[in-house]
Amino acid sequence: MYGIPPRRDGRSSALSLPYHVLFVMELSTRVVEIAGIVPELNGRWMEQVARNLTDAFDGFLRNKRYLIHDRSPLFTSRFAEILRAVGVEPIKLPPRSPNLSPHAERFVRSIKSECLERVIFFGERQLRHAVTEFMAHYHEERNHQGLGNELITPKEGVGATKGEVRCRERLGGLLR
Repeated sequence: MYGIPPRRDGRSSALSLPYHVLFVMELSTRVVEIAGIVPELNGRWMEQVARNLTDAFDGFLRNKRYLIHDRSPLFTSRFAEILRAVGVEPIKLPPRSPNLSPHAERFVRSIKSECLERVIFFGERQLRHAVTEFMAHYHEERNHQGLGNELITPKEGVGATKGEVRCRERLGGLLR
């Protein structure tokens, strides 16, 4: 989870409260799904996230065996029950073990440094748009060193070795 800090200049804006971006990642492919963006986290919201992630038709955790998560109190026993009901075993990371989730930590560092820390958001809608654009860039256009510098889900023509070189821009050129 990542919370965006309030503005430092003291002025109010629509994002004066921190927003939290909850994501899940498939470790083998590095595919990331944004599970939700919310200004205030609570157990009921997390229960709905669990139901969405385990949806039988298009849930990200469909056909997955495990969900590894940190020790946040938001991962309640009810959250775990919802996962277990569909065969997903929640696994808590041990206390004080930040090195056990390097792929998630790397994703957080990437989205912060490449996108979120470079934009001033004046509303939740702008935050959602920026996260959506970054996710498209992350999956379709950005090389991943841990995957042999391959793209996760390249679009046709992206990464071609022949033909005209074209630069794609997102967020006004912030992402290329």
